[in-house]
Amino acid sequence: MNSRKPTQEDYNNWHKDPNNWKWGLFYYNKEDDRILVPKKAEWMGITVNFANKNTKWFCVIALLFFSTVLFSILRKS
Repeated sequence: MNSRKPTQEDYNNWHKDPNNWKWGLFYYNKEDDRILVPKKAEWMGITVNFANKNTKWFCVIALLFFSTVLFSILRKS
């Protein structure tokens, strides 16, 4: 892996490269160190970089957070 910090141009090129999108839906780029990246149609929001080793921890924490919120809401009803 290259030791230089990626530029905005690198991010844009990676985002446009169809080889970094599995089945056109899932972003998978080992060179990109970001966890959250814009979706292929950027106006639709963000997605996760499934090639980043920290993505699994991000997903677990997000799942636990939203489960706790949902549990708290349903428990008070």
